[in-house]
Amino acid sequence: MQGVNLAIIMGNLTRDPELRYTPNGQAVTSFAVATNRSWKDANGEKKDEVEFHEVVVWGKQAELCSQYLTKGGGVHILGRLQTRSWEGQDGAKRQKTEIVAREITFVGSKRGGGDFPVEEAKPTAEKADAKKSKKEAKEEEEINIDDIPF
Repeated sequence: MQGVNLAIIMGNLTRDPELRYTPNGQAVTSFAVATNRSWKDANGEKKDEVEFHEVVVWGKQAELCSQYLTKGGGVHILGRLQTRSWEGQDGAKRQKTEIVAREITFVGSKRGGGDFPVEEAKPTAEKADAKKSKKEAKEEEEINIDDIPF
């Protein structure tokens, strides 16, 4: 029987992504994501819990994450768990479990303060003009699928 190693999280970055390159030129980005959980205990009191997850992204996705994600931004990640072991400079054995991301979706906007972008208030006429100019721009501009960051 084949096993299943699947991790799905959605939360906010606790720090800006760190982009590095391996000696052979492969891009790798790492960052941490906080997920929140709320529940009521037996006494009816609200309890909150935060879990922190280390995330590693490879290749083109690593470069895109480095470019578009920032601390506080929302992200949805699908990947697998991986545990690495090494010996520290002090000789002690170290171990770290990470999520190696396979699919990443950028969620919402920090500016809006929530998980989803908030459109800034504009007078109705300005909104109509903005929609027209956006529609005209879409008709003029051809979209290249490789330019989409997710």
